[in-house]
Amino acid sequence: MGLTKQYLRYAASAVFGVIGSQKANIAYVTLRGGEKGRYVAVAACEHVFIWDVRKAEKVLILQGNKQEVTYLCPSPDGVHIAVGYEDGAVRIFSLLSGESNVSFSGHKSAVTVIRYDALGARLVTGSRDTDVIVWDVINECGLYRLKGHKDAITQALFLKGKNLLVTSSKDTFVKWWDLDTQHCFKTMVGHRSEVWGMVLLNQERKLLTGSADSELRAWNIDYLEEGKEVGEPRIKKVKGLLDEDDEVEEGLDEGPEERILSCEKAGSILRESRDRVVSMTTDTRAKVLACHGTDAVLEVFTIFPEEEVQRRMERKLKKAKKKAKSKGGEEDGIEPVVERKLEDEIQRLVNIKASSKIRSVDCLLSPSGEMKVALLLQNNTVETYTLKTTETNPQGTKTARLTLSGHRTDVRTLAFSSDNIAVLSASAETVKVWNRSTLQVIRTMACEYALCSLFVPGDRQIIIGTKSGKIQIFDLASGSLLETTDAHDGAMWSICLSPDQRGIVTGGADKTVKFWEFELVKDQESGQNKRLTVKHTRTLQLDEDVLCVRYSPDQRLLAVSLLDCTVKIFYTDTLKFFLSLYGHKLPVLCLDISHDSTLIATGSADRNVKIWGLDFGDCHRSMFAHDDSVMFLQFVPKTHLFFTAGKDKKIKQWDADKFEHIQTLEGHHREVWCLSISPNGDYIVSSSHDKSLRLWERTREPIILEEEKEMEREAEFEESLAKGEEPVVPGETKGEAGPAGKKTIETVKAAERIMEALELYREESKKLEEHRLACETAGKQLPPPKMNPILVAFGNVSPSRYVLDVIKKVKSSELEVSLLVLPFPYIPDLLSLFNHFIQEGWEVELVCRCLFFLLRVHFGQISSNQMLLPVIDSLRSNTISKVQEIRDVLGFNSAGLQFLQREIESKEDVMFFTDATDRFEEKKRKRKKKERAILTIS
Repeated sequence: MGLTKQYLRYAASAVFGVIGSQKANIAYVTLRGGEKGRYVAVAACEHVFIWDVRKAEKVLILQGNKQEVTYLCPSPDGVHIAVGYEDGAVRIFSLLSGESNVSFSGHKSAVTVIRYDALGARLVTGSRDTDVIVWDVINECGLYRLKGHKDAITQALFLKGKNLLVTSSKDTFVKWWDLDTQHCFKTMVGHRSEVWGMVLLNQERKLLTGSADSELRAWNIDYLEEGKEVGEPRIKKVKGLLDEDDEVEEGLDEGPEERILSCEKAGSILRESRDRVVSMTTDTRAKVLACHGTDAVLEVFTIFPEEEVQRRMERKLKKAKKKAKSKGGEEDGIEPVVERKLEDEIQRLVNIKASSKIRSVDCLLSPSGEMKVALLLQNNTVETYTLKTTETNPQGTKTARLTLSGHRTDVRTLAFSSDNIAVLSASAETVKVWNRSTLQVIRTMACEYALCSLFVPGDRQIIIGTKSGKIQIFDLASGSLLETTDAHDGAMWSICLSPDQRGIVTGGADKTVKFWEFELVKDQESGQNKRLTVKHTRTLQLDEDVLCVRYSPDQRLLAVSLLDCTVKIFYTDTLKFFLSLYGHKLPVLCLDISHDSTLIATGSADRNVKIWGLDFGDCHRSMFAHDDSVMFLQFVPKTHLFFTAGKDKKIKQWDADKFEHIQTLEGHHREVWCLSISPNGDYIVSSSHDKSLRLWERTREPIILEEEKEMEREAEFEESLAKGEEPVVPGETKGEAGPAGKKTIETVKAAERIMEALELYREESKKLEEHRLACETAGKQLPPPKMNPILVAFGNVSPSRYVLDVIKKVKSSELEVSLLVLPFPYIPDLLSLFNHFIQEGWEVELVCRCLFFLLRVHFGQISSNQMLLPVIDSLRSNTISKVQEIRDVLGFNSAGLQFLQREIESKEDVMFFTDATDRFEEKKRKRKKKERAILTIS
């Protein structure tokens, strides 16, 4: 066997440059009992960043897997945060440890909304797949799936104290769900376009919805069951075909929705913005409402409590009476009537103008009336504002702005310094220099729209090529612009440092390639210090726009890619034409030459990469590289390996000698614009349309190509397996409610593990039975059969105990779907084992959950099987007795704890737990007072 070429794996090291992704919302969180309004959670591609807005620091990163984050929702107690992902998964993270122990998988596409109920025990999620799923957070399992909407869900809200849910969707409908019976009892059809946002106000007696127009529609909610409880007679007017105004007693001819609540239009509020509502939110007590569209204006409304509205109506009535009196005795005896309008309940407070278009908003209201607002903007910025709601004309004051850790627009060019430590990134408005090891910004300098860049030898200056055709030189020590030189009449697409490090070559849209030399000239301002400049020496005129230029490392040749899909090679010294490389069907966007000047690789918009020899210009190989345009290509220093970046969100590594694909770096969620490889080849930094910069590091782990291909095939197979048809539950009709879980590769693997455990149990049972018969035949005790090595590894457990351990290891949220996948021949053995587990008192709750699910799913086959009758009968008696025992123990323990609480309260004459909380709050108030005093002094 010949020697194989060894490749080393590049692995993702860090994500930086992104402050807040546009896919998800922003949310205020509290960390370890810290002050409210100080920390905000935002999505950062697949991760969640927690920012301290006061210090502008990242304090916590909640690590994601591969999928992009699409929604965030903190729990009511502030200890956890639920995160929804692009693939429909939901994970719950602890804000104390930053770890995720609970994950739910039920949706087929991106999660669009997540909401907790008032206690934080249940979670509702809505998705682009039109389904709404209710999850049990404590038991870590899905309760049910609600189907009925025809388009993506935009909002879902639990009603406090009532087991009701209201959801809105892009299908223009708002649906009310009774969670006791899991059905939709009312559909509101009063919207003509998509319902984008929805909030509950006035102790959940008013619903406010925002759609694609400038109106916020209000609906009065009347809970009709309340009237029934207090014994009030209710009469409902039903408009018939013949009798127009018949009064019908409640309950004669009414639909099910009229037994729970009625919802009537109460008017509408006009927003100043004319476009659609993007998001609406209220504080926890629904005293203020914040709403915004696709522009940069946030509209804040105040919601008056019922007592305040009554006082306002009384004042209006007094004014009306006064007016009637002043008119004279014309209307004697007629009481003036004042109509209650929506404007009396909801009033515009202030408009806050943000620095850019708003993507999402969250707000907090303190008891003192101070409102804190956090805005996530479309340009990778987070802003916070405060305003006093108690003032007559409050003004929003900007308190913080997170901008330093990222660019406002996409990074179009990257460069590494010669010592591998500094990374340069430039966008349409700024150029930033980052420390690679700490990922902190060292310098931020304003520039024009940058398209290409490099570090000047010595790493003290940087050069930027702009869209307007200028060369900008910046000094890193002072962070200042040294000079701007007009280089090209059009965009300057490419820049390359000469191998002798004495100058640069530039190519632009004005069909020219220009050569420049570095010079030191006296600074006009200081008069003594010398500064760097570039002097134009030669120009190469061409027939087409220049897209990319590269020197060969021996400086003998110059490669120029043109808009006519060809690459032309010239001699550097005489600028004489040498070779023309043609074969690409679309323009060559990027190219690079290997370190020994023997190979040139070209990447094109036709999605192909071609490898050419520089001796004769022959094409060695053409490879289909990406599913979209190849945007960037660079050789790893001192090797024939190169990396390509494409619009298909991927970065790929290739071998130019063997023409093989080595590995794919996946992580970016949008088009990858460019990448840069460090001079030692150990690091790669890449930039994308998702606003993120990603650092990749070369590891010591070797890549074996055959194994990589096998792993790719396995991943494809697993994906197709999970995408297979959903298992059907016999006897269940396709109604509004369905099971919450979905078939995934994890559930399939869990079912396989259970089947393997049952097979092992059968084998061991057979062995033990054969041993017993052999002992009886021999008339003496024979040595026991050899135990299965798996059971030995688990600590010599019994086969039945091993089956229970396997079931216990299945995630709670995946248990039902895993059991659903099990073929029926395994069920009789499982039922017999469940009977044994319950008799022994092992994991009674878990076993009962599995047992009831299997009985419901396989009811027909189990009830028709005579052999299972004694097992079911035994299960019935054992289950009832064991569950009753557990209930008795729980009741006894609960009574004991209540007794202890009463004893302690009577001894100390204080309410249990209350005193400690009050003391903690007092300490917190004193600490804040002290901090304010220190800040005032400083």
